[in-house]
Amino acid sequence: MRDSCDRLITYLRISVTDRCNLRCRYCMPEEGVKQFAHGDLLSFEEIAAFTKVAVGLGITKVRLTGGEPLVRRGIVSLVAMLASIRGIEDLAMTTNGVLLAAYASELREAGLMRINVSLDSVDERRFEQITKYNALEAVLEGIAAARRIGFPLKINTVVERSPDEPDAAGVAAWAAGEGLPIRFIQRMDLAQGEFFGVMGGDGGNCAACNRIRLLSNGIVKPCLFSDIGFSVRELGAEESIRRAVAAKPVSGTCNHGGRFYMIGG
Repeated sequence: MRDSCDRLITYLRISVTDRCNLRCRYCMPEEGVKQFAHGDLLSFEEIAAFTKVAVGLGITKVRLTGGEPLVRRGIVSLVAMLASIRGIEDLAMTTNGVLLAAYASELREAGLMRINVSLDSVDERRFEQITKYNALEAVLEGIAAARRIGFPLKINTVVERSPDEPDAAGVAAWAAGEGLPIRFIQRMDLAQGEFFGVMGGDGGNCAACNRIRLLSNGIVKPCLFSDIGFSVRELGAEESIRRAVAAKPVSGTCNHGGRFYMIGG
């Protein structure tokens, strides 16, 4: 599939839930969030059926996000369902790592290929200030467990402006000592349309963007920084995908109705 800018669309990001077991200050507002009703969430069967159609249209890379994907009950079953779809060359997940130690082995057996772990500080006090939970030890245990069973793994670190900030520099030094690649993601604002290229990755580069997104409530979005979306349940998988690709903007603008916790970043 090619969009109106002749960009080849090969990457599908799937938000499997809007729920999370952390409350990171840059993601979750202080007043709390209004979560999707359980009946609004796509079933695993719906997600797998959609993905199969997407792969038939040219998608080769799939990433599971949230919220926090590992809080979705039965997530290993979904991974196995997606891994069985012929044509997926890269099946990955982005997680905060809190539950990773418990799931790493099952995820590997189910067919997950790669993992990105979000980690914004390796200082216990600062980690708790950022996430509102004292869970750094659990995250580090999850990373260690995933590595022991052979998962290729990257670290994602959110920064205000620069990787030279103390928390980011601490994570970078730790990652270097562990031999782990790290990507720095500058804090963004959906409503204000403030977004930046990922340092060490390819996200945020509109000219080369090759992705569409499936939200956990069945909305297909052509761009993170856009209010445009198409309902799978109303249009069906193929039509919603084709409309999303056709509507993909030249570059991001603003997203007034979405939040990072429900879209998956």
